[in-house]
Amino acid sequence: MRLTVASGAATFTAAILLYPLFEGGTWFWSSLGAVLAVMAAGLVSSRLSLPAWAAPVLALAVTGVYLTVSFAAEEAWGLVVPTKASVLELGRLLGVGWADIQRFAAPVPDTEGIVLLTTGGVALIAILVDLFAARLRRAALAGLPLLALATVPATILPDPISWPAFIIAAFGFVGLLVADGRERIGHWGRAVLVRRTRMAATPSQKAPGRTGATARQTARQTAAADTSGLRLSGKRIGFAAIALAVLVPALLPAMEPVSFFQFGVGGSGTGGRGNSISIPNPIAGLRGQLELPERRIVLTYASNDNQPRYLRIYALDTFDGQQFGMTKPKGAVANRTDNGPLPEPPGLTGRTDVTNVTTDIEISDQVAELMFLPLPYPPREIQVDGDWRADVDTLMVFSTRDEAAGLGYRVLTSEPAPTRELLESLPFDRDAVDPRFLALPEDLPAEIRALPRRIVGEVSSPYEAAVKLQKWFTEDGGFTYNLRTQGHSTSALADFLLHSRTGYCEQFAASMAVLARLMGIPARVAIGYTGGSVVGGRWQVGTNDSHSWPELYFEGVGWLPFEPTPSGSLGQGSARPPAYSVPAPESTGDSSTPTPGATSSAGSDEIAPGSQQNPRAVDRESQLLAGGAPAPEESSPVIGKVALGLAGLLLVLLIPAAARLVTRNRRVRALDRQPAQPSDGVTARATAGRAPSVTAAWAELDDVLYDYGLARHASETPRALARRLVQQYEFGADAAAALSAIASAVERVLFARDPGRTGPLRKELRTVRQAVAATVSRRRRIRAVLLPPSTLRRLRGFGERLLDGFDLLETIRLRRTAAEKGS
Repeated sequence: MRLTVASGAATFTAAILLYPLFEGGTWFWSSLGAVLAVMAAGLVSSRLSLPAWAAPVLALAVTGVYLTVSFAAEEAWGLVVPTKASVLELGRLLGVGWADIQRFAAPVPDTEGIVLLTTGGVALIAILVDLFAARLRRAALAGLPLLALATVPATILPDPISWPAFIIAAFGFVGLLVADGRERIGHWGRAVLVRRTRMAATPSQKAPGRTGATARQTARQTAAADTSGLRLSGKRIGFAAIALAVLVPALLPAMEPVSFFQFGVGGSGTGGRGNSISIPNPIAGLRGQLELPERRIVLTYASNDNQPRYLRIYALDTFDGQQFGMTKPKGAVANRTDNGPLPEPPGLTGRTDVTNVTTDIEISDQVAELMFLPLPYPPREIQVDGDWRADVDTLMVFSTRDEAAGLGYRVLTSEPAPTRELLESLPFDRDAVDPRFLALPEDLPAEIRALPRRIVGEVSSPYEAAVKLQKWFTEDGGFTYNLRTQGHSTSALADFLLHSRTGYCEQFAASMAVLARLMGIPARVAIGYTGGSVVGGRWQVGTNDSHSWPELYFEGVGWLPFEPTPSGSLGQGSARPPAYSVPAPESTGDSSTPTPGATSSAGSDEIAPGSQQNPRAVDRESQLLAGGAPAPEESSPVIGKVALGLAGLLLVLLIPAAARLVTRNRRVRALDRQPAQPSDGVTARATAGRAPSVTAAWAELDDVLYDYGLARHASETPRALARRLVQQYEFGADAAAALSAIASAVERVLFARDPGRTGPLRKELRTVRQAVAATVSRRRRIRAVLLPPSTLRRLRGFGERLLDGFDLLETIRLRRTAAEKGS
C-alpha cells in the first residue's frame, strides 16, 4: 500500500509541471481527483491481493466512473453509472478538446474539452506508474511515464521548466524510489541489532521494577530492520542530483550577440519564447569583411497584379544611439490570423486611394528558424495554417509555436497609393505620434543633429523633407555602396554620415531614420526582402534580396517605405524607390504610382515585369536575415567542423590522462626531496610525514598497480606485496630488486625508529613501472595511459565525499527525543 500512495504522489507532483500550459486552475483540481481515484483503486487491489493484470483494469474502470461523474453526469444512470449516452458525450468532449488545443496557443483556456483531455491523460499516467511501481515492482521504470508528463511542457513551451516545479516533481519520484527501497528491505525479515543512538542508561537500569514492560517495548523497537543507512544513501544521491540539475544550468553564462540592430523582447537581445517571441539577430554575420555565399531561393510569390513588392519581416522602432531595437510584439488571441481581418493599419484613413492585392507566398523548407512571416505592407487578412498573430502597432505577424519554413499562405493587402500632392497637403500633429518613433539619445553628436537642416534647407512639409533626405543619400551626398564596412556605434554612424559615406543597406536605412527623427518625422527601420526577380511567372526572392529600409509615418496614409540605398548594379540591385518618394520630373511622365518595389517603364533603371535580373550583379546581403534565410555556406567546409568537434571531444576524453600526468610529475619532483633525519623518540607517524620521497614513491606505485589491474590487497604489507608480484609475474632481477627497495624503504619509514637515509627511488619506480606494463596486454596499457583507473577512482572518491555532506540533513535535530531527555 505504501507504493500505491507513493505512486499517486509522484504522479501528481509530476503533473504540476503542466501548470504553464493553462490559464485557469480547473485542470489542477480535476487531475487531483483523477489521481485520487486511481490511488483508491490501487489500494483496493492491494487489499484484495488482485493479480498484476487486474489492478490496471480496475483502475481504468474507476477512472471511467470518475470522468463520467465529472463531465457527463447528466447522461449517466444515477449520475454515476456510465451509459451509452455518457460515453458518447465524453467522446464528443474529447473531440472538442482536441480541436481546441489545435486552435489555442499556450496558455490555453480551461475549456471543458481541454480539461477532460488533461484529466484523462494524467489518470492514464497514474495507472501506468502504479502498474510499474506497485504491481510489477519496477519503480525505476515508473519514471518513464512520469517523464512523459515533463516532456509535454518542455516540447510545447520554449521557456525552461520552472525550477520550483521541477524540484517538486523530482522529490515525488525520489519519494517513490525511497518507498520502493523500504518495501524491499522490509521483505528481508526481522533483524537483531543495536540502536544507532547511544543512551546513557536504559530505562530498565533506572527502574528495575519495570523490566517486563520495558523489555517488551525494546523488543518492539528493535523488531524492524534499521534501514536508515540505506535510506540515507538514497536520499543523499537524490538531493545531490536535484541540486545539480537546478544549480548547474543557472550558473552557466548566457551569451547573446550585439549589433547595429538589436533584437529580442523589448530590444534586449534574444529572449525566450512562450507568450513572448524569440528573434534571431539578423545582423550578427555582418561584421568586418562580409563574405557572401551563393544565392539560394528563400521564397517565391505571385500576385494578381504581377508586380514585385517589398516583403517586410521585422519593424525596429527604438534607437539607443548604437543600435536599432524592437519593442516587444503583442499578439492577443483576438488578433490571430484565423479570426478574420487583422487590426487596422495605424494612420491609414480614407484620405488616399488603396490598391487591393492578393499575394500567394511559399517559403522554402530550407529556411532557418523563422517565427515571423514575410509580408507586403499593410496586410489586411492572412490565410495561413497554425497559430499566427498580428502585432497591433506594427502588423508584424509572428508565432510562438510555429515556424515559417515550408509554409504556404495567402495575403490580402490594401496598399495606399498616395500622390505627391496629397502627401504635401497632409497635416502634421507631433503630439499624436507615439514618442518612441521620435526618440533619440541625448548624447547624439552635434554634427549629426545639425546635418538634416543643412541637407533639406527650408521645406514646406515633412514629406518634402523626407524626399530631400532620400535624394541626398541616393544622388547628392556622394554615398557609395559597399559591403566591406565595420563599426556599429554612434561613432560609426557619424563616420558614415560625415566622412566615409560608404556602407550597405543597414547603414543607409538606420541613418535616414535617425535624420528623419531629427526633422520631427516619425521613423522606424524595416527588415525583410526586396521584390526579387520574376522567373516563369513567379517572383523568386533569394538570399541576395535581403534588405533593410526606413519607414516614415504620415497621418492619413500611415507608414510609407522610403529607399535611401543605391540600387542597380552599383548598389542593392533589386531595391526600387517608390514613385511618391521621387521628386516630380520636369517633363511629363507616367503618372502611375506603383507600390514599393514595383517596376515601371518610365525610369532608366526600371525592369519590365517579364524580364530577368542578373542575380550575380545585385547586392549579396545574404546574412542580413540570420533568422529569415537559409543557413549560408560558410568558408570552412563541413569536414572542418567535424574535425573541430572531434578535437573538442578528444580533449574532454583526455582530461583523466592529463590529471594522471600532473599527479605523476608532482610525485616525481617529490622523489628528489630527502627526508630530514629524525631524532630519538620521533613517532612513526611523524617520521612518515618527513619522508616525502618515500611517500610519493609508495603512492605512485599504488596508482601504477591499480592502473594495470595489479592492485595490492588491503591486508598486504609492502614486503608481502613485493614478494607476491615477483613470484606471480616472474619479474626479472632488476625489477625484483627495484620493487624490494621501494617496499623496504616504505617499511622502514613506517615502522623503524630510525629509517636512515633513502635514495630518490626514481630509477627503481621507473623500472617497476616498465616491468608491470610488460605483464599486461596492449589494450590494458593503452587504457592505463588514456583512461587511468586511478584517476577515476580519485574522482569517484571525491564524489562520494561530496555526497557525504548530505548526511548532515539526517543528523540535524531541532529537539531532543524522549529517550535522549530520559538519559
